[in-house]
Amino acid sequence: MRLPSTAPVPAFPTPAALWATRFDAAAVPLDCVCLGYARKALPWSRRTVALAVLLTALALTQAQAQESSATLPEVNVTAKGYAASDAESPVATTVLTQEDLARKQAQNVGEALAGEPGLAASSDSAQGQNPVIRGLQKDSIVLMVDGMRLNSAQPAGSIASFLSPGLAERVEVVKGPASVLYGTGALGGAVNVLLPQARFEPGVGLKARLGYDSASRGKNGAAVLNASEGDHAVMLGASLADVGDYSAPGGRQALTGYGSDSFIGQYRYRLDGRQQLRVSLQQQSDRDVWYPGSTKPHPVAAVGRLTIHSPEQTRRLAEVGYNRQGTGDQPLNLDVRVYRQQMQRQINAWGSLLAHDIVLNDVGFATDGLDARADWLMHPRHLLSLGLNAWRMTADPDSRMSGPPTFAAFAPSKPFTDGALRATGVYAQDDMKFGALSVLAGLRYDRVSGSAADMANHTVSTGLDRSDGALSGSIGAVYEVAPLLRPFANLSRGFRAPDLRERYQSGARNDGFYWAGSPQLKPEHATQFELGLKGLDTTLDYSVSAWRMRVNDYITGMQLSGAAAMAACGAGPNAAYCKQSVNLGHATLDGVEASLRWRFRPGQLLWAGYTRIRGTNGDLNEPLFMMPADTLTLGWQGQVTTVWSLDASARLVRRQSRVATLFSRGTEDPTAGYGVLDVGATWRYAKGQHLRVAVKNLTDKRYHDHLAEGLPGMELIAPGRSLALTWQGRF
Repeated sequence: MRLPSTAPVPAFPTPAALWATRFDAAAVPLDCVCLGYARKALPWSRRTVALAVLLTALALTQAQAQESSATLPEVNVTAKGYAASDAESPVATTVLTQEDLARKQAQNVGEALAGEPGLAASSDSAQGQNPVIRGLQKDSIVLMVDGMRLNSAQPAGSIASFLSPGLAERVEVVKGPASVLYGTGALGGAVNVLLPQARFEPGVGLKARLGYDSASRGKNGAAVLNASEGDHAVMLGASLADVGDYSAPGGRQALTGYGSDSFIGQYRYRLDGRQQLRVSLQQQSDRDVWYPGSTKPHPVAAVGRLTIHSPEQTRRLAEVGYNRQGTGDQPLNLDVRVYRQQMQRQINAWGSLLAHDIVLNDVGFATDGLDARADWLMHPRHLLSLGLNAWRMTADPDSRMSGPPTFAAFAPSKPFTDGALRATGVYAQDDMKFGALSVLAGLRYDRVSGSAADMANHTVSTGLDRSDGALSGSIGAVYEVAPLLRPFANLSRGFRAPDLRERYQSGARNDGFYWAGSPQLKPEHATQFELGLKGLDTTLDYSVSAWRMRVNDYITGMQLSGAAAMAACGAGPNAAYCKQSVNLGHATLDGVEASLRWRFRPGQLLWAGYTRIRGTNGDLNEPLFMMPADTLTLGWQGQVTTVWSLDASARLVRRQSRVATLFSRGTEDPTAGYGVLDVGATWRYAKGQHLRVAVKNLTDKRYHDHLAEGLPGMELIAPGRSLALTWQGRF
């Protein structure tokens, strides 16, 4: 709440409340559906328009009904590191609640975020969908689970595939440089998937969900149990999915099915009313995952087409933590945790005519981390946060490759040996209140170093170590003229140090090129300025902003030829298909985002969202490679009786003709615009029980997104019309 200028009342929620929300994400009864406004019409089919108009008319003529269970968004945990009102924060965010995730019925995090303002997803498979924040993806954003970062080098698929949305209670996104809180990699922002937490609620409680979709004939289910007595609380959860090859207009898309299971658990012990200990365990396993977007012709005709796949991939995490809630007029809250995360993955290359793998990889990444944070209400107008993050990631991948003419005999081709990344960062953040003015300022210093014993199959062992320091900062302000008129601005600077793959991996990748490692790559640095307006009251929640980002020493892959190719990739066939990670001079991105959520009458909600992003390669003076197309989303949700509600949402995507012709050497082609309409109905037939029926891609539109990977004409087509059924209950 805002502090009156003469009252000695804290300008913030009590630290106990902040920590309770921060470490028990399930306790946040929030809902955030983002919307927006577009100035230019986007192409869509007449049927889509007619259906959207019909459903909107139904909403507007509906008799006043019981208030929906959805509520307007109030707080965000990831933007400041503790629960804080989004309306009073100068940081751009997106929040998907459990209700949003249930309505979207997405199979992965990238799919759930696609279409939200400023967000998109790049894909090379049904499961491998990477979240994209303001045009930046993969290594340029930080993906976290319960605030702990997922470290991995992901040449194919999505690191987000190591998380199951079936167990998520919230997904929070910070848009724009977030390195002050999250260090290296948070150049474009951060995604935080919040899982259920053990709660001190007496007795035993159970939540369960079952689902089916007709496009993939996929079956899924999830259950979370919470038990508590006295000072002990236990949470156990499981999620299972069995997904087949999905159907699209024109037939089933081969190699899009997979199996997945997740298990989570947490134990909390209450030392007293102010202190808790916790132990958390997580495991995610996926089987038989293929990446059709990686399919390329092999230079040797007898091999046919080459496709990357993962027979098995696993993520395991263990965390031990302690938190303390302060008391008094100047309370000091403390949270400390140590964790270990292991990600193991088989990545093989399949030759279609040979009918067997010709490249075998077994890659593991282990991260040991320490996070410590203190929040101190040092003054009624100042909430000071101090933090330390330290982690070490190690990898020692095994790789074997076969060669012509039979491709039957395998020889070692080790990308690198004993690779390690070490990162240590310290930061300070001050959340200030001056009447109607809220100011957020932060500063951080990081040291990131990389090392390896050797690379390129033991042929290079010198010049491999590099250490870099980086200073990140942010300052932003929001001023409440009125609840529905809050102008805001922020200036932020973030950085990204190159990962192990960019530094040391030398070998064939899924794009058909031989990549040479670059151990002396410099970190990227990004500076963003954003100016916007937001507002929030009991019926309306909106935000509109314009931003511009400049990335210096932009890291990307560049195709080499001639002497440069032979020097980097060696003589022979590798030189003909040679790429190397390099630092470009700079790249710029700018965009406009808008969101709107209007409860125009009790039980009736309209939402909309708009995204426009432009990226420029400063070295080649052409569009930046693989930028999302302009997107408009529209939606309605309404209570039609005391137990029935209906909803509809449309995503309208403009043709993307801004492509990187020179940089991609003709491999990025324009993509047609499209419109997709989803409709659904929810029956709340008993307390805590509901059944949902939805039809996704109602008009059976054939399309692929511009960020779908694949050679021109070989991109993966999106799923067609699908009937989705979901049951959910609480006991």
